[in-house]
Amino acid sequence: MGRTNPTYRDRLRRLEEDWQPFRRALRQEFQEEFDQLFDHGRGFADAAGIQNEMTVMEPFLISVCLAQEFRIEELESEIKELRAEFD
Repeated sequence: MGRTNPTYRDRLRRLEEDWQPFRRALRQEFQEEFDQLFDHGRGFADAAGIQNEMTVMEPFLISVCLAQEFRIEELESEIKELRAEFD
């Protein structure tokens, strides 16, 4: 049988492994946030896998940006609600 191409999830796992020296060099206070970036990347794995990129970095970065954009929207909505309560 022929070889199969690694999936996006496989390539993302490999990317995370490759960045472990960087993670270990981070202060402990930043390591959880670093891990969260890869959680975001895994959260959009279905969409990123469809993109069929040759590299994993581009869909990973877009996934992280999308997750952060969603969180920003949530926070802005919460701020708007809080302001409305105090006006």
